[in-house]
Amino acid sequence: MQQAQNKAIIPQDNELNHVAIIMDGNRRWAKKYQKPANKGHQQGAEALQNTVKYCLENKIAWLTVYAFSIENWQRNKLEVDGLMELLYQFLKNKSNILMEHGVKLHVIGDLELLPLKQKKELIKVIEETKNNTNLTFTLALSYGGRDEILRVARKIAKDVENKNLRANHIDNSVFESYLDTAGMPDPDLLIRTSGEKRLSNFLLWQLSYAELYFTDVLWPDFDEVEFKKAVDCYYSRERRFGQRTEAEVS
Repeated sequence: MQQAQNKAIIPQDNELNHVAIIMDGNRRWAKKYQKPANKGHQQGAEALQNTVKYCLENKIAWLTVYAFSIENWQRNKLEVDGLMELLYQFLKNKSNILMEHGVKLHVIGDLELLPLKQKKELIKVIEETKNNTNLTFTLALSYGGRDEILRVARKIAKDVENKNLRANHIDNSVFESYLDTAGMPDPDLLIRTSGEKRLSNFLLWQLSYAELYFTDVLWPDFDEVEFKKAVDCYYSRERRFGQRTEAEVS
């Protein structure tokens, strides 16, 4: 009896609730097919629309994608302007589809760096879709994991300084309440395309216990078949959350 009481508590719910994606390979796709870089980004936007559709069809409640990193501002102005225009057109032309399918749009990152036109359209679509419940679709825009953690540290320090928070009350749940992702579940699965095998400053806190899946497929070619491969791989694994399995502790 004592042995049973000492067994580690292993989470049994392996349901895939939240998928995070690093959409990598647009420019390499364009180079491969001898097209301008922005053509690769346009094809990437189509792949994203199909990914949203897959999540809806398979009852995945949360989808978070790395759309534009804070480091991406350092790319050449022509490409950045093209990406910002693509974002604007995506929001302008796809908001009706989001509404039709019950998709709630959410955004994380330092949005103060975004151009005014894009920021206004984001706010508009977020407001329009705020009551939708079939899927929460989060765009990480002007986002960096280290930047997010630094912003949290500054906010917490300010609240402690203003005596709105006691330092000895800061724990995981308090820290998480200051994150851009406050109120969201942590991702269960991270997918990265194009063969790269790193996090690239994406959701550094939130991905602590996510399952990681890497594929050589370039993002514009990532389709339903490739998504299913990632999902099947996820369900083939045993999530431990830093603990031991039942077999190891029995």
